[in-house]
Amino acid sequence: MFQVMKQPPPALLPLLRSAFQGELLAWLFLHPGEEYPQVELARRFKVSPASVTREVDRLADAGLVNDRRMGNLRFVSAATETPIARPLTELLALTYGPTAVLPDLLVGIPGLEDAYIYGSWAARYSGEPGGVPRDIDVIAVGDADEDDLYDAARRAERRLGREVNIRRVARAVWESTDEDPFLDAVRSRPLVRLSITREDSP
Repeated sequence: MFQVMKQPPPALLPLLRSAFQGELLAWLFLHPGEEYPQVELARRFKVSPASVTREVDRLADAGLVNDRRMGNLRFVSAATETPIARPLTELLALTYGPTAVLPDLLVGIPGLEDAYIYGSWAARYSGEPGGVPRDIDVIAVGDADEDDLYDAARRAERRLGREVNIRRVARAVWESTDEDPFLDAVRSRPLVRLSITREDSP
C-alpha cells in the first residue's frame, strides 16, 4: 500500500521554520489580492487555529502578511506591496507552489477523480534531502480528457516557472494489484495528494 505524505519537514526550503509556514506563505502569495479568515486557513491546512494564530503573528510582525479584524474574525493576506514580495513569490512558486497552484487548475475537470504529485518534488516535500526539483510530476486518476489535463499542465507551468507533467491513469489500473513497473515504483515512493474536489475546499 502506498503512503500519502501530510506534514513533512521543510526540506523543500530549509530556510523556513516549518512545512506549514511554507505552505501558508505559498498559498497567500500565489493568491495575491485574496484574504482568508484564519479559521479557513486552519481547515485548509488541517492544523489547529492556535497554530495559525502563532504563525500569522510571526509573519505579520515580520511584515510578510497583512491582517485585519472584522468582529471575531481575523483576515490574512499576502503583503504584496513590499520590496521582498516579488522575489519571495518566485521562491515560493519554485518550492511550495505546486500544492497552492495545481488544485485550482485541476478542480472541476470532468472525469478526474484523484491526483497525486510523485517523483522528486514529492520526495523533497516528504523530507528527503536533495536539490530543488526541475519539474513536477502528477498522476491523474480517472478518465479525464487528455486535452484538459494538458491545458492544466501548461497553465501550471506558467505560474510555477517549471515543467509540469500530468500522466493519466484509469482508476481500475491505479488500484490494480497486477504488476506494473512504473506504478509500482510510483506507489513505493512518497506521494502528495492534491485536494481537487470542491468538497476538499473550505
